[in-house]
Amino acid sequence: MGLEDTLGVSARPSAWLNDSPNTPGPQTNPTSTPFGQAFSQAWPVAVISPQLGTRELSALTEPAQAYVPLPVVIRTVASGDTLSGLVKAQAQAQGVQLSGPQVMRMTQRVANDNKITNVNRIFPGQQLNMTGLVAELDAHLKGQASGTAVLAKTAPAATALQAFRTPAVDRVAAAVVSKPAPSRHDVLDKTLNRAVAKGFIPANEKNDVRDKILELASTHRFNPDDFARMTLMESDGMNPRASNQRCHGIIQFCDGSDRGAASAGYAANPKAILGLSVYQQLHLVDKYFGDVGLKNKGSTGLDDLYLSVLMPSARSEVRTDAPLSIGTNQAKALYEGRDTSAPMTRQSILQGLLKNAADRLGQTAPISGRLQAIRTAAYEENTPDIQPISTRLR
Repeated sequence: MGLEDTLGVSARPSAWLNDSPNTPGPQTNPTSTPFGQAFSQAWPVAVISPQLGTRELSALTEPAQAYVPLPVVIRTVASGDTLSGLVKAQAQAQGVQLSGPQVMRMTQRVANDNKITNVNRIFPGQQLNMTGLVAELDAHLKGQASGTAVLAKTAPAATALQAFRTPAVDRVAAAVVSKPAPSRHDVLDKTLNRAVAKGFIPANEKNDVRDKILELASTHRFNPDDFARMTLMESDGMNPRASNQRCHGIIQFCDGSDRGAASAGYAANPKAILGLSVYQQLHLVDKYFGDVGLKNKGSTGLDDLYLSVLMPSARSEVRTDAPLSIGTNQAKALYEGRDTSAPMTRQSILQGLLKNAADRLGQTAPISGRLQAIRTAAYEENTPDIQPISTRLR
């Protein structure tokens, strides 16, 4: 069956609107066929004037908008102000509703624009350049309006062409729409769903958290599922308030001048990390992974990812069965034979992490023969030709 059989009209473009002026015979009314009628409803100017000139084309195009630069906007910090509070106030003044992650991202933007290294430290009298934020909020608001306008403009065309849909096409389209998209990161998704159910992550922030983890995985070259397995061991699967009084948050940023909390910018008050959401803590994870040179090692397996959190210096031992120089008081599952008096090796770490994740998610742990394959990260980029930076203890 060809296009003409499906539509019930000639598939020649000239037949949709009019006969070619060079073709002998009577001229056809452009709306004499069902498709022509539908076409005239969707694009009336095109039907009335098939040979469009400059005047007719101008009616189909939007007038160009002259670019008017936004004025420089400076805010003076008052007593009690916070950077995120100022971002929210500016958004409200411009009529823009922001989600928690959007507030976090725009707060970081203002910090970057003003060369502020710690978003939690501003002081009364400080002058903040908010021009970039105002421009972004303005673009955000215009984008929402533009999306509504596009939907309004395309609606007539969609309605006009609805009459030409066939049952066969409908069945194929329904099958495509109803078929669920396969999950690329099953462990990550199950961990996120579990975190939402436990109240660790607000449901409306889950997708933002997932996107941020995928961004980190791409930047630092690890498997997103491995990140989920690591947090299942460290914080019961992304509990932002997990703490053992010495280490805190989703990957357990530990106290100390040369450890994780200090790397994240919280040396003076490590427990303040517990007041941050999972999405906010992921920004700290990004900085920490940069400090310990995670991506400098090339594609990172689960054992290296976990050692980067537990004891970065132990990564120098690459043999899978060699004892690692790691202090005591770690989780029992990470030791050889689950015996805390036995050594901890890369192999025992892999087995412990995989079994722990499987237990918490109600899955079957991989058999030991698959451990070597699991060590290979999902991203197989080449190792950058740069020297690793000095690592810091967690």
